[in-house]
Amino acid sequence: MNSPKAVAYCSLTVLVALYVVGAVSNGSLRHEVQTLPLWVPIVLGFRQQPTAKWAAIPCFIIWLALMTFIWLFLLGWARIISGHFSPTEILMTVVVGVASLTGLGVSFRWATALSWGKGLAVAALLFVLQLAALRISFTPYIARH
Repeated sequence: MNSPKAVAYCSLTVLVALYVVGAVSNGSLRHEVQTLPLWVPIVLGFRQQPTAKWAAIPCFIIWLALMTFIWLFLLGWARIISGHFSPTEILMTVVVGVASLTGLGVSFRWATALSWGKGLAVAALLFVLQLAALRISFTPYIARH
């Protein structure tokens, strides 16, 4: 499989796994908002655009970090994130983590003709968008629906 499509499929896997979490945790809207930035590397990857790599990297890093924080909590090693996690939610953390690691591996091996400056600008934009989506998802109205 080519790198753009691999990045798109990894991003889509993260998105679907997080939708499953939303479906089983009564937080569907929150998870839909949180995953909005993932649509950028999904669309760009399926369109074979080199910017897909740079759009995906910050999303994969942020989601991998969040899954790591959940695993640390579940193992009783840290309380950066806490809560009650069903077996389905725990399984989805593994899916998100594996998809993010795989996506990062593909992205870091994928050499594009895009300049570093443009690539880093895309990555910075998606980093801000992903953090903003996470923050917005915890506003009271969205968090309850």
